[in-house]
Amino acid sequence: QVQLVESGGGLVQAGGSLRLSCASSGRTSSVYVMGWFRQAPGKERKFVAAITWSGGSTYYADSVKGRSTIARDNAKNTVYLQMNSLKPEDTAVYYCAARGPRLGPVYNFNSDDYWGQGTQVTVSS
Repeated sequence: QVQLVESGGGLVQAGGSLRLSCASSGRTSSVYVMGWFRQAPGKERKFVAAITWSGGSTYYADSVKGRSTIARDNAKNTVYLQMNSLKPEDTAVYYCAARGPRLGPVYNFNSDDYWGQGTQVTVSS
């Protein structure tokens, strides 16, 4: 089992920045990729960014590309999502996820993978 705990959410004005953190614990040696997803009220959960744990390859959704950076600290078993130039449409609950290796796109996570409880990000206009 892998436990994930997100932090860093909050209320910010449009144009501002936030850094989300996801601390992992447990059987972290089984993790191949970690990702961030978000879910706005009444909408489906969507991929935001992902990073492979060993090689550090990064992937971004078009909606955040150029404004966000995902990074990892292997020593702390923590993944970060730095978000800049925030927009009201970035408002959502942000979830951290982790999974082992499998075929398919990096952003392919499902309910059988490990998920955190989420952290609320609210961007005011």
